[in-house]
Amino acid sequence: MTPSTASSGPGAPGLDIPAVTVTPGDIATTTLTVRNDSDIVEAYDLRVVGDCAAWTTVEPARVSLYPGTSETVTLRLEPPRSPEIRAGEMPLGVRVLPNEHPDAVRVLETTVHIGEFHELKTELSPRRRRGWLRGRYRLAVRNQGNTAVQVRFTPGQAGEELGFAFAPAQPKLEPGESAEVGLRVRTAKPVWFGDPVVWPFTVDTTEAGDQEEPAEDRWDDPVVRPPLDAEFVQIPIFPKWLLVLLAALLALLLAWFTLVRPAVRSAAEEAATEAVQPRPTPAGEQGAAGESPGTGADSRPGGGGQESGAEAGAAGSGGDGSGSPAGGGTTAGGQQSSATIDLKTGAGATRTGTYKVPENSVFGVTDIVVANFQGDEGVLTISFGDRKITTIALETFRNQDYHWVTPIKIPENDTVTINVTCAKPGTPATGRQASECHEVLNVSGVLSTTTQ
Repeated sequence: MTPSTASSGPGAPGLDIPAVTVTPGDIATTTLTVRNDSDIVEAYDLRVVGDCAAWTTVEPARVSLYPGTSETVTLRLEPPRSPEIRAGEMPLGVRVLPNEHPDAVRVLETTVHIGEFHELKTELSPRRRRGWLRGRYRLAVRNQGNTAVQVRFTPGQAGEELGFAFAPAQPKLEPGESAEVGLRVRTAKPVWFGDPVVWPFTVDTTEAGDQEEPAEDRWDDPVVRPPLDAEFVQIPIFPKWLLVLLAALLALLLAWFTLVRPAVRSAAEEAATEAVQPRPTPAGEQGAAGESPGTGADSRPGGGGQESGAEAGAAGSGGDGSGSPAGGGTTAGGQQSSATIDLKTGAGATRTGTYKVPENSVFGVTDIVVANFQGDEGVLTISFGDRKITTIALETFRNQDYHWVTPIKIPENDTVTINVTCAKPGTPATGRQASECHEVLNVSGVLSTTTQ
């Protein structure tokens, strides 16, 4: 088995295949001569091994030779134009397997020189931006070549009205790598009035070393990239509708000061003059003593009767948490009163709070208000003496109230009771979960005495 003399060149070592140079996207070929030096008819299977096997073929892949004969096979290399095929050297091997003597298998090796190719893909978004002084854009650039490059952006504009800033200015990209670059466009001066001004511009993407590298040293010709077109629409500081509105307001002010205000002022002066003029008093309205009506000895409204101030007292405030009552105004047969039960219960525990009706008294309850301001979870039961009024799940309310037209009477030494089973403390307005449940019950009604 020997390589082709035409393709090996002078100095080719032994049976190795000569080195091959190929650029991704192109096709390169080389040949290999297989010779049968045995004394029997032999068939040889040829197979490419190594990193180049995916895009290298052998034609034909199987040869049969008589003793002393040879045949030349062709190796066809077709690397795809992809960033995955990196520029540089890659090993290539061809395994030659004799069918009759498999122990005499040989692997012929060579080196494939992968040429460079350069290709950049750039997208600009949005293509149109509006603003007073500046606009922001986004450049998405991808290196679709097979060698690392440093990208440079060159803006273009007809005049010098716009300033450009790229961040980062010159990103370095490996093969297949993408980057996002921010572009900020800024105008030199604002537009105060009038129509929006459109500033078209372009962005050209090049490799940082394109201009310094001689054309004859390049592995391939770079792909021509058309510049990206975009626009910055500079809007005026004061739009047209604002000018129309200011003009209308100015016209209204002028009309006010020249027409409306003098007329209003004249009408007001006439009304004031008419109000201060004396009017004649009709006959018969003077009293015998010359007094005005309603100015006699008992001239107060209501005929001089004075009501007791004690009957207008306000209701008392809430209790101190132990169930003590707060006095209030009196009513027929008793005094308005209220009491507050403030109860704190630990998580998983059950506690009871009470208010005891004083001796020689009867408490006629008309209203109760329950507060669960933390949003606790659990069960609350309200009882008047031995009578259960209601059982409520705490998580169903924050504030709850009950009212009765006919008072519920609680005799002396009996109690108003709340029983709380705390399942889970809630979270008050502070934002931190409380360590225990906290409920407040306010009960109000008429407290009457039973002794004369």
